[in-house]
Parts: sequence; structure tokens; C-alpha cells
Amino acid sequence: MDYQSWIEGIDGFASLYSFDLLEDGSYSEIRLMAVNKQNVVMLQMNPEAPEFYPGIPYRNYWMDLNFEDYVYKCASTSKPLYSYVNARGLWLKGFYIPISNIWDDDKMPEAPAGSKRLFCLYVITFSEQMETDSMSLKTPEIASAVLNIGIKLHETQNFYQAITDVATQIREFCGAERCALYTVDNDTQICSFIDSTGRREQFMEEIARQMGRTPFEVAKAWEDDLALSDCLLVDDFHIIEERDPVWHKSLCDYGIHNIILYAIRYGQTLVGFIWAANYDVTRSDQIKETLELSTFLLAAVIKNHQLMSKLEIKSTVDTLTQVGNRNAMDEYITGLAQEHRKAPESMAVIFTDLNGLKKANDEKGHDAGDKLLMRAASLLKIVFGDNQIYRIGGDEFVVLCPDITEEKMREQVSQLKGMADNTYDVSFAVGSVYCHGEYDLNAAIQAADEQMYKDKKEYYRK
Repeated sequence: MDYQSWIEGIDGFASLYSFDLLEDGSYSEIRLMAVNKQNVVMLQMNPEAPEFYPGIPYRNYWMDLNFEDYVYKCASTSKPLYSYVNARGLWLKGFYIPISNIWDDDKMPEAPAGSKRLFCLYVITFSEQMETDSMSLKTPEIASAVLNIGIKLHETQNFYQAITDVATQIREFCGAERCALYTVDNDTQICSFIDSTGRREQFMEEIARQMGRTPFEVAKAWEDDLALSDCLLVDDFHIIEERDPVWHKSLCDYGIHNIILYAIRYGQTLVGFIWAANYDVTRSDQIKETLELSTFLLAAVIKNHQLMSKLEIKSTVDTLTQVGNRNAMDEYITGLAQEHRKAPESMAVIFTDLNGLKKANDEKGHDAGDKLLMRAASLLKIVFGDNQIYRIGGDEFVVLCPDITEEKMREQVSQLKGMADNTYDVSFAVGSVYCHGEYDLNAAIQAADEQMYKDKKEYYRK
């Protein structure tokens, strides 16, 4: 009886593995003995792998330390194991079944003296939706931990406070010295490091700088370090040293001797990591199962926050020039009028209009006009960078400068015009009004607008 004929009689995506339990209690490498036709796609995952033959080292196809641990544990203890995880948008049921060595295969090398050859059958099914019946198979401890994390995620509307609370919950469950959630936005390449004390952006930047990377490059390196797996739970750093010597050095410098790195994915998209250091290795199985399920909950919350942040930015930021838009200015003024915030003691209002935009659009096209607007906004940012700049119309900008002197306002207006005069294409018509004590900000903007039109009229007269 050969392996392939036997495995074809198994429904589902099935593969058969073997390894040798050596005399000293260690394990040999895992070998892939057979794959049924339903699961043949597995052999195509690594296009650079050699042609399959019974007994080929399994790492020719991929490397997942957690999967290997399950195979070793299942076969060496002769106990079936079960896993239910969310991996890259799919819910996977994995059945690990110990198989007696009933084959005589003269093509396989003999097991080393004093060793024992063991076999593990792995059968997997998957679905796009979570099955509550499968969840109920988890132990009460794991189910309770996942439930508590879910509650913490939704106890407050403040995203960062919720993630802080979850980081604390996970740290305590893992018995870890340190734990953080590392969020990743692939569109903006912005990351956040959030632990039980809150956001630690400066700490994140410092760690990344020491590794010679940006925070986003750290995240991409971690994804490479996972090597097609969704997690690393390791107390032997030789794997990390081999895959990422830079990260390995950083871990050693910070006194870390074991690490959990768990990818958080929304479908196929990476949105973050669970990061825990110096955890209780005796609880590795419970930790792995808990985080497998928790990442599904975390992914939805992180992705929703990222989407809401983008919508908020779009509603208040001018996409072309990256300054505030009219909505943002109106919200600020409304907030002052409704006493949501204390009005500044003084306020300088600068109203500018970009001369020549229509001519640039008509003669050179709208791309040229857009570039002119971006250059104009850049000059405004250079001069008024610490203040509020808004693009409120096609070629109109308003700058609000709270708590400055009238002399400073005139100095900045003069600087803006001087800088524009030294460009080949940017020209501003400018009106300015200075307010002190009690003032009506809308009326001040209107007055600055009227001053601007006088300046524009003079520009065209000349």
C-alpha cells in the first residue's frame, strides 16, 4: 500500500507528514509524504520548490513554526489536535490525526538507530464565515479571554483608549512583561505603537531608528519574518537571528528573551500586529488559540478606525493642497461661536487670492493650474505653517493666526508677498484684518475679503 493511494480516499484537503523522534528526544525535519488531489494547490504555493516526491522536506514548500509544533505534538503524543483560526480572510478548521506507521517504503531512508518514525495526517476545511459551533469547541478559559477582549474593544468610543485596554488585557493573559498593538495603515504608511500606558509614538520611532528603518519598514520586515505564517511564538531566537538579524539585535538590546508576534489581517490586508515579550511559555497553546480568535475582532475595529479617519480627513482637508477646507474653517468658527472652546484674545485674518489661475488653466491646462495651487499653498505653509490655513474656494485661501501681534501679522503678509515676487508663477492678492478683544470672526473674514479685492484690482490695474 502506497501513501498516495491511501490519502486519495480521504475527503477534504489532506496531506500526510512524517518525522523521526530521535533517541535524545529531539525531532528530525518534517517530511511531506503525500497530498491528495483536492489539496494539490498546496504544492504550487512556492513556485521555486523542487518537484514533489514522497519524503521531500516540507520546508521546500513553506515554513510555519506553529504548524510544525502541532504536527510534532500530535504524532509524538498520539493525540489528535484541532485548530480553528482566521487566516487571511478565511476560517480554517485543521484536524491533526496521529497515524501508525503501517508502511514499508524501501524508497525512504531508514530511521536513525534508536529513533522512531511517526506520521501525522492533516485535514483542513475552510469557510468565509465564522461558525459558532466551531467556536464552542474552545475551552472556557480561551472563550472567556476572547470575550473579555471583545468587550474591552467596545467599552469606549475612544479608539486609542480601547486598544490600550486590550493591550493590558492581552499582556495579563500572556503573563508577558511587555505587550503592545502595532497598527499599520498601508495606504498612508502610518503606524502606531499602543501599550498599556497608551500611545508610544516616540518609543516606536526610536526603536525603528535604531534598526535603521521607518516604523512602516519595521512592519513590512515583520511581515517578511513571519514567512507566510500569521504568527511567531518563539523562545529560541535562532529563527529570528536567521531571518532578521537587525530585529534580533534589537530584541537582545532590550533584554527580550522570547517573543510573540501575531499578524492582524482584515481579509488579505495587514492592519497590525500583536506584540508581546517575555511571556509565559508554559501557556503557549492557550495564548496561540486566544490570539488566533482575537485578531479577527481586532482587525475589524482597526480597519473601521482607519476608514473613519480617512473620511474625517477627506471632510476637513483639501485633497489637492493638503490644507484645511471650507468645512474645517466653518467647524472652527462654529465651535468658537457656540463656546466649545475659548476664543483667542487676538486674531489675525489673512484672505488671499491666487492671481492668474484662470489664465494658467485656459492656456496650459488644469494640470498646470493644480501645480500652481500646490505651489501657492506651499508658500502659505512656509510663512504661516504654525497657524490654520484653509482653501475655501477655487483660488481663495484664508489664514487664521490666533494670539499674534498686529506687527507680526504685517511682517508675515510682507514676507508672503516677497516670496511670491521671487517665484516665476505665484502671485497673491492679499487682504488682512487684525482683531483684539471682542470680535466677530465672520465679519473679520468678510472685511479681509474686501481688502483682498482692493489689492487684486490694483494688481490688474498695473
